[in-house]
Amino acid sequence: MVEDGRFSERLKAATWQAHGEAEGHGFTRALLDGALPVDGYAAMTAQHYFAYTALEEVGRALAGDPLAGPFVDPALFRVPALERDLEALLGPEWARRVSPTPPTATYTARIRQMADDPAGYVAHHYTRYMGDVSGGQFIGKAAARAYGLPGTAGTAFYDFSALGSLPRFKEAYRARLDALDLDATARQAMIRETGLAYQLNTEVLADLGRRHASGAAA
Repeated sequence: MVEDGRFSERLKAATWQAHGEAEGHGFTRALLDGALPVDGYAAMTAQHYFAYTALEEVGRALAGDPLAGPFVDPALFRVPALERDLEALLGPEWARRVSPTPPTATYTARIRQMADDPAGYVAHHYTRYMGDVSGGQFIGKAAARAYGLPGTAGTAFYDFSALGSLPRFKEAYRARLDALDLDATARQAMIRETGLAYQLNTEVLADLGRRHASGAAA
């Protein structure tokens, strides 16, 4: 891996295998294939809720940080959409029916530790938001089709229309990654944290697969 290329390209290349493992997980494939029961989709949405609550709490705390602050964009915030989705999927008492799984508790604890590590926070921000702006669009469409969800009821999480052009958003995001004021050691640490973020996501999916989709845990 060369050291003098765009950092966004280095980050993507260094974490490509971990990204592929999360994106190609059996649980995700079952959802995309229309083979996941709706309760599994609702359970995944609930775990997203806890992850994004942590991510956005830390984001607000770091909004004034010179390194992390440029990545904190209220138009990206997903918690309000997830609350609407959970009400559509589980009813008005949804908050009493959901709780973080052990892998999600581990994941959210790690995210909250990033309040003291702005570059590490960007690693988690990149892993979640860029993934959902990209591949998440396919998941939203698959869920609406599989479960007969009308409009954005149950899939509001995947609606990023507030961002305008998604290709332009992603290019601007990559430019912010390239502009990060980090030395080689700090950049390598951020790459490692990004790999860990993907691993934690994969563990959440594996647990969901064991609970809701037979044969989808690997």
